[in-house]
Amino acid sequence: MHCGLNTECDWLIPTKEQLYSENSLMAGRRVVVFPSSAELGPVLAQLVTSRAEKAIMSHGRFTLGLSGGSLVSMLSKELPALPDLDCSKWVVAFCDERLVSFDDPESTYGLYKGQLFSKVNIPDSGILTIDSSLAVNECAEDYTRKLKEAFPDGDVPVFDLLLLGMGPDGHTCSLFPDHPLLEETKKIVAPISDSPKPPPQRVTMTFPVVNSARCVAFVSTGGSKAPVLKEVLEGREGPAFPAARVVPTNGELFWLVDDPAAASLTIQVERLGSGAKL
Repeated sequence: MHCGLNTECDWLIPTKEQLYSENSLMAGRRVVVFPSSAELGPVLAQLVTSRAEKAIMSHGRFTLGLSGGSLVSMLSKELPALPDLDCSKWVVAFCDERLVSFDDPESTYGLYKGQLFSKVNIPDSGILTIDSSLAVNECAEDYTRKLKEAFPDGDVPVFDLLLLGMGPDGHTCSLFPDHPLLEETKKIVAPISDSPKPPPQRVTMTFPVVNSARCVAFVSTGGSKAPVLKEVLEGREGPAFPAARVVPTNGELFWLVDDPAAASLTIQVERLGSGAKL
């Protein structure tokens, strides 16, 4: 099912009742706990490469959405360490990006360029970056155009894998609690000029894109995430956090977390070590 840019994709933004109903989210979600991020990293790299191989066999390329934060250093350490890694058929986009120059330490692309892209053979044409010289609204429109060119077959891009993080306030991408962008159903990339977390100007993928992915993997580590992780995965009073509203319509959903982040969970989880495969 596709939704055009002039139609609404409400079906891609689940209600709180749908999120926590007994038969919806829980069946398709895997919560995997590792002793520490040191064991999590190699399994994340294996997940990326296994989904890449599957995608390339299926449709000739692998489309990957990246997020910033701790994912940058984790992927930059683990992916280049894999033997025979071939990224020549990868297309990489950013789940959100800060509207700063690429040499600014807040630039997600800039961090990946310095730490990962220089070590692997993703073609330059396969890395979809924002135009940071544009005003935020035009930047979002320009990135929408780039995604539409990279995904010409449907109204909403369908990524093979999106890698997401979560802030201690429950935000993911640049979709923040109580922000109007949570209800965006028409745009695939939206501008935000009042981010509660600096820098204030950003562009972000919206829920229709995130929930169309074939696979979504959250990575959440550290004890500071424990209280919000419990509310995201087990429910809370009041509106569901943005991260809890990531429920792929026809895709896999992984939560890869370490023991400190999982400390407050009471739900059943899987416990794996660094040699595991997902």
